[in-house]
Amino acid sequence: MVTGSRTCRPGWADLVLTGLVLVFVVGFTSAASRWQSEGESAAEPFRPLDALGYGWLVAAVLPLLLARRFPIVVFGLCSALAVTYYWSDYPGGPISVTSAIALFVLTVVRGVLPGAIAGGGLLVTLYVAHVVSTGNPVPTPASGALAGAAVAMVGIGAAIRARRAATRAAQDQAREHEQRLAEQERLRIAREVHDVVAHSLAMINVQAGVAVHVADRRPEQAKEALLNIKEASASALVDLRATLAVLRSGQERGPVQGLAQMDELLEHARAAGLTVRVHGRPGDLPAPTDGAAYRILQESLTNVVRHANQPSIVDIHFGRPGGRLELRVRDDGMGATPPRLGNGLRGMRERADALGGSIEAGPVDGGGFEVRLRLPVGGDGRDGE
Repeated sequence: MVTGSRTCRPGWADLVLTGLVLVFVVGFTSAASRWQSEGESAAEPFRPLDALGYGWLVAAVLPLLLARRFPIVVFGLCSALAVTYYWSDYPGGPISVTSAIALFVLTVVRGVLPGAIAGGGLLVTLYVAHVVSTGNPVPTPASGALAGAAVAMVGIGAAIRARRAATRAAQDQAREHEQRLAEQERLRIAREVHDVVAHSLAMINVQAGVAVHVADRRPEQAKEALLNIKEASASALVDLRATLAVLRSGQERGPVQGLAQMDELLEHARAAGLTVRVHGRPGDLPAPTDGAAYRILQESLTNVVRHANQPSIVDIHFGRPGGRLELRVRDDGMGATPPRLGNGLRGMRERADALGGSIEAGPVDGGGFEVRLRLPVGGDGRDGE
């Protein structure tokens, strides 16, 4: 019940509008009453405004407080009070403005068709009453003025309604765009954090396993594995701090790693016991392409370490056929199966799609697994293998 009462409570705009209309109608009608009293003729007597007359005027204005919530009811009530007032003996005045404002609000709130039907219905009713009371089917000049006022109110209300609808559509579109940007930024942050953390943790996990396995029999090798863990964790902390610093600063991009730092990735893979062979070279690349290729190469090597079955050799092929970069990462693991769509593969595809490229990943003949990336970069292809 409390919620319903709050819903029906008029707002400040309703109070101000109703107050202004009330002052205008009562004040103008009072002045008109005095003017008509001074020039009154015996042929046109009228009843001076009294308590009933003032109450009538106030009753015709007050429904405007609820015009936005009950537009049809308010329009009907204001119109009925205005028409019956003009048929009374009280002096004329601008009480019809209440009906015009109610028709305007009705059109804004409910639309052109309801407003036109309501306005037309009022005009038809007045015309029928005129014909019945006078027997003259010819409309009076006042009828034409009323019709013009009704058309004007419906037209203005329709224009404002259309403008509000356009404004709401633009606001909805702006909010949708902001949400889309926020979602893209969230995915970008997730990719960056995943790439930074997953690779280093995979290498740390492998080296920790080596250290545990050889700790008793070959302490020197265990020590080497622990040093590799220390190096990998330090590198991960540096990368993670750099990523967090970018996020805190609000910058769109941080320092982008590229294939120029590829040797660090290769050393990590070799420290995990893999033989890494590089064929060809990537050549000069635009920064976005260079960064995406680096991250995809990093994720591919991480997946070899984490998921391949007893791999020993990883072949990395770079090419520039047809003005695009081609990167292939293939291992010689045994019994590779089609991959499940996890965070790593999803992130690689998102990076490739963002640059208009493509990526394929799956098992190959011989039991290994291959990731093939193609990114458009332009050029004549002379920088590759």
